[in-house]
Amino acid sequence: MTDLTTDVTTGVSDDVSDAATVETVRAWLTERVAYFLDITPQDIASDDLLVEIGLDSVYALTLCGDVEDEYGILVEATLAWDHPTIDALTAHIHSQLGAR
Repeated sequence: MTDLTTDVTTGVSDDVSDAATVETVRAWLTERVAYFLDITPQDIASDDLLVEIGLDSVYALTLCGDVEDEYGILVEATLAWDHPTIDALTAHIHSQLGAR
């Protein structure tokens, strides 16, 4: 049986970073961006510049909040601009999860 404890400050299970592989983070991000842009995840290449496929500042900020809620990490409001592709976002988020 796995011992799962929850961090009372974030409400996130201690094993989130273990469960969040690079592939699961990439898939989740692709799904979120596709949802915001009202397209299918298959329409997004992981190296597409998010701004070029239509991600605007409102959705970029919303994505920040979604990342914080999903993974229990704090991210800068400039996340999508500092890491402008799904691949770059995935690498950054996964590294943040590993640093916890």
